Amino acid sequence: MWISDGWREYELYDCGGGERLECWNGVWLVRPDPQAIWERSDPKNIHWARPDGRYIRSKSGGGEWQRFGMPDRWTIGYGQLRFHVRPMNFKHTGLFPEQAVNWDWAGELIKNAGRPIRILNMFAYTGAASLSAAMNGASVCHVDAAKGMVSLGRENAALSGLSDRPIRWIIDDCMKFIEREARRGSRYDGIIMDPPSYGRGPSGEVWHIEDALEGLICGARALLTDDPLFMIVNSYSTGLSAWSAGYILRNCVEKQFGGVTECAEIGLPVTASGLALPAGSTARWRR
Repeated sequence: MWISDGWREYELYDCGGGERLECWNGVWLVRPDPQAIWERSDPKNIHWARPDGRYIRSKSGGGEWQRFGMPDRWTIGYGQLRFHVRPMNFKHTGLFPEQAVNWDWAGELIKNAGRPIRILNMFAYTGAASLSAAMNGASVCHVDAAKGMVSLGRENAALSGLSDRPIRWIIDDCMKFIEREARRGSRYDGIIMDPPSYGRGPSGEVWHIEDALEGLICGARALLTDDPLFMIVNSYSTGLSAWSAGYILRNCVEKQFGGVTECAEIGLPVTASGLALPAGSTARWRR
């Protein structure tokens, strides 16, 4: 497992009973987590019973936040990067801390490339991976279909002092964007993607990651330069292992460019137990 253990303002304190107890820069949250099926390590910790905010799932789907002093918005830092955190739909906060292990991996490759690097970040959400790449010297194309998420990405760029960096903020369907970029002859040295498990396109198209992932990765391959640096494919789908995405990367990318493909679960250290909570999976290819 690749573990994101470089946080100073975020802590996964405990997890169990289908929930996780986290501290986000002084704000304690309890959120559902389907992976945490074991007993809590510190069930008597006061923040389990008295968090600043708790997300309660509804039996009919979705859920809602219960607020006990939780602010509408606050900030959290990772290294030089700063992000807005806020309670959002479906238990989200606008940031996935476990992804820091991928930000660091890509950032090192960009920083040590010794040449200008262009990065495409698809399904880019609120921009953490985009900002990390830009901070390390890349020019970035940030693509997400949700206008609100792109706006939050811009806010995070300003908060991190990166508004003047070369980041293109694009609101578009990622598959259609790939097709247009291929026709335009656009090329990138690195590609990051975090496609959803399920979704609907702007015209009602149904997206299932198991059916669409190979076409997405192979379509993105056409946008790589002749000397590409890396590709990252992340997934939160419980029905898709890291090895599934890894096999596609090997067939679509490694066979053409050589290099190395690796894949693993990503996770977060748990303070109370000393173990790590699985929190998604990633397949990565590098030249």
